[in-house]
Amino acid sequence: MMTFSNSSWRLLQPSFFLMGIPGLEESQHWIALPLCVLYVLAVMGNVTVIFIIWTDSSLHQPMYLFLAMLSGIDLVLASSTAPKALAVLLAHAHEIGYTFCLIQMFFIHAFSSMESGVLVAMALDRYVAICHPLHHSTILRPGIIGRIGMAVLVRGLVLLLPFPILLQRLLFCRATIIGHAYCEHMAVVKLACSETTVNRAYGLAVALLVVGLDVVAIGISYALILQTVLKVPGGEARLKAFSTCGSHICVILIFYVPGMFSFLTHRFGHHVPHHVHVLLATLYLLVPPALNPLVYGVKTRQIRQRVLRVFSLKGLI
Repeated sequence: MMTFSNSSWRLLQPSFFLMGIPGLEESQHWIALPLCVLYVLAVMGNVTVIFIIWTDSSLHQPMYLFLAMLSGIDLVLASSTAPKALAVLLAHAHEIGYTFCLIQMFFIHAFSSMESGVLVAMALDRYVAICHPLHHSTILRPGIIGRIGMAVLVRGLVLLLPFPILLQRLLFCRATIIGHAYCEHMAVVKLACSETTVNRAYGLAVALLVVGLDVVAIGISYALILQTVLKVPGGEARLKAFSTCGSHICVILIFYVPGMFSFLTHRFGHHVPHHVHVLLATLYLLVPPALNPLVYGVKTRQIRQRVLRVFSLKGLI
């Protein structure tokens, strides 16, 4: 019989059970197919972007260096989610170890925070490029870009490290079945039968702090960009200035809109069917990594030309 001590729980019940997508068990293998396609696109697209930027010295500029950071984060984010989710949906490998569950949860939330931070850095780059074009290379020197990248990394690690630490305090004396395809923070917290106020409050504070401050920073950047662009004489010049921001705006919408919807439905959407929330939460972690390289590949001429050149040299097109 399961005891009520935390140490005993880990000895007798050392794993969680991931249900996958509750309510859609009969069609989970069909749902897995588009998820698999998204994961393959994410890996191929982001590896290609990193390779192109790494090997082409002419792309070692702030915009492309931040894009390489974004691609690296997307690779980790997708790879932290998709393999286990696909194993659950296709191979019915539902069991996940307690430690591995906490590690997966930490990576997913930490790298989501890092992605948000890189989007802020990219907004800063667009602001400097449009509002202070003559000082762009001076302000965003390689050393500054490296410090920004390090700050984004450290913020994600420091803010999200308490998640698994705080979960260590909880007592799991009831079911250990997670109604999800991966270890999501609130889904694990809801299984605990001990007091979870600190966990819930910290999770909400981190979400509001990261997303709130980042969205405000991006909003201020684009407000200043808009103010500067509207002062530029000539419609063609304005259109060109706006077009340089097109890819970044698309990526922002792809990342924040599904993320905010998933966050709000998880905490306040009690009438939203659970399988809808699980699908949205899973797609939120796979759609941005899959679409970001496509968005930049289509809308950024330098990336598009170099990708076409690489594939043409290999005789693929």
